[in-house]
Amino acid sequence: MSTIEIPNKPNTRFAVGTNLTSRIFAITYALFAYAVGAGALFWFFFAAAGIAPYSLSNIETSSVIKALTINTFLVFLFATQHTIMARTSFKQKLTRIIPAHLERATFVLAAGLFLAIMLWYWQPLPGSIWSLQNEYYRLALLSLSFAGVIYVLVTSLVTNHFELFGIRQAWLYATGKTYTPLEFKRHWVYKYSRHPMMLGLLIVIWSTADMSATRLVLAVLLTTYLFIGIQFEERSLIQEFGDKYQEYKKEIGMFFTFR
Repeated sequence: MSTIEIPNKPNTRFAVGTNLTSRIFAITYALFAYAVGAGALFWFFFAAAGIAPYSLSNIETSSVIKALTINTFLVFLFATQHTIMARTSFKQKLTRIIPAHLERATFVLAAGLFLAIMLWYWQPLPGSIWSLQNEYYRLALLSLSFAGVIYVLVTSLVTNHFELFGIRQAWLYATGKTYTPLEFKRHWVYKYSRHPMMLGLLIVIWSTADMSATRLVLAVLLTTYLFIGIQFEERSLIQEFGDKYQEYKKEIGMFFTFR
């Protein structure tokens, strides 16, 4: 559930793999990170659709204040991980410790772990905000939620799904090919929306026939983070693409473009 749709990349090229063990490790590590990241993301999707529980922990508090504090802290941890690890300055420091071709996979792994921790320890809250009983309304909202999931996945394919999740970087290294950053392009949904993936996530978060207090807190906190994260992301994109992105920002709306 990364707030970034176009991965920031230092202006360097990865070294090609020369050792068989390092190549195998690169692919294995990237696939493992992908499994963790995608697994946590789909847990969130299923929980939003009411198919899976938000929390699996036995640790629960009966205090509403404590529950709100814990939930806020969990989102803060998730947001902090995303915000810090997405910054170019942090990436440059991180690649002094780990190979550059595994930097994105490490981000995905950390994001998946922090998202899983957030969901695992999420504290339930008493009360219901709304609960629609009409079966057509319920089906419509469930369909909208699934449409949001599909929209997120399709958008990730448009931006290059495997680049976004760190598979492409590791694969190029393992196959002995030189990595080159993807160019910024306006195509498909990006002709009408600067952050279509975030729009899809917002649809998933809010499309429910049963809005419990537990879900409302999650929806509000994640929505707040998404809007804050977008500001950080756009700042990084301006640094990376310069006037090209500035012009794009002027012409294309954050979620919709009305012409």
